Amino acid sequence: MTRILEADLTWTGERFEAGIRITIGDDGRIASIATQDADATHAEIPVERLRGRALLPGFVNGHSHAFQRGLRGLGERFPAGAGNFWTWREAMYDLVERMDEERIHTLSLQAFREMRAAGVTTVGEFHYLHHRGPGADFAFDEAILAAAEAAGIRLVLLETYYQTGGIGLPLGPAQRRFEGVSPGVYWRQVDALEAKLGPRQSLGGVVHSVRAAGLDELAEIYVETRRRGLPFHIHVEEQVKEVEDCRAAYGKTPMAAVLDACGGAEGMTAIHCTHTEPDDLDRFFATGGTACLCPTTEGNLGDGHPGLARVGGDRARLCLGSDSNARISFLEEMRWLEYGQRLATETRGALRDRSGRLAPVLLRAATLGGANALGIPAGEIAPGRHADFVAIDLNAPSLAGWQPETLLESLIFGAGEEAIAGTWVGGRG
Repeated sequence: MTRILEADLTWTGERFEAGIRITIGDDGRIASIATQDADATHAEIPVERLRGRALLPGFVNGHSHAFQRGLRGLGERFPAGAGNFWTWREAMYDLVERMDEERIHTLSLQAFREMRAAGVTTVGEFHYLHHRGPGADFAFDEAILAAAEAAGIRLVLLETYYQTGGIGLPLGPAQRRFEGVSPGVYWRQVDALEAKLGPRQSLGGVVHSVRAAGLDELAEIYVETRRRGLPFHIHVEEQVKEVEDCRAAYGKTPMAAVLDACGGAEGMTAIHCTHTEPDDLDRFFATGGTACLCPTTEGNLGDGHPGLARVGGDRARLCLGSDSNARISFLEEMRWLEYGQRLATETRGALRDRSGRLAPVLLRAATLGGANALGIPAGEIAPGRHADFVAIDLNAPSLAGWQPETLLESLIFGAGEEAIAGTWVGGRG
């Protein structure tokens, strides 16, 4: 049924404004937005007042591996000396070996519910753990769909193709559970999943990385993904070893190899870009790409900081992800998107826009940037978009002293999940 919401303050794209009434149609999308004084439509429908609340677009998690929620608290002791991404990966593979359908559903449901509590209304699940064991049964794919439906979160299942254990290497024992078999088998599974999607679910095409597929397969899957009108995602240059291995095999960086193979980056989201060279990053953005950064995971794994400061907040198309789900907090992801650049450059306001503001750039990465990367009409409070919102508790102690003109900065740089009062997905709380 049609509903009308009015919070004390609503984010309208550049600022918080009072007296904004949002009409939600029975299709779960925003039908109209009007000011309190101008709104004469639907006079017979009572207005639901959200007192002591501010409304933002729901956060969009562009990159998650939900099953890795099972690693929380593990791998944080180092009796053999300092670890790195590759030693962490062995712990992840151990979790993979012990996975069954019930456990991946339970872990995914836990992660998705934590996302809702953190203000996330949409998740892009970069899903590569497909099989119960060796053999292509794809038994875990539907478990992800069921977990997202149970959590009430909007899901883009980023069905992942994974075929090699490194450039030119066979799959390892745990990696057999990731196997895509062939592009033909992969697309047959995508077609099968399409018939099983819930009303808040869609699909995207993925090649895990240049480590996990040959460049010909990468190009083939990218072209077919674009033909189908789906978003395309790929891990790129999270680790120096990946860059070194790619240079040795192909004579170029992973980003250059991806761009050359695919003929550009239209509709492409590259995850991490931690060690991407400035010229490659410029080319990636210039040809239509979006970079998805996962600052909490990149910090947890010791990956490093991507060189975004020279690109600036206006030029870079950015979104954010929770990745390994070691900590699920999109407020933390937003502030560490900037803090990482501050630590790397010893400056402040590295990702500011042309007016000198920073908070709107970070919020855009957490909302509209993610929605665009996942190919869904969300990420802003505007007619025709999904009615996906996060409510902020204006009485939260961590926000004490806020003013309308500083509320967004207070939230991003000073608050945690205690300031999040609830979420709506498709107009439903």
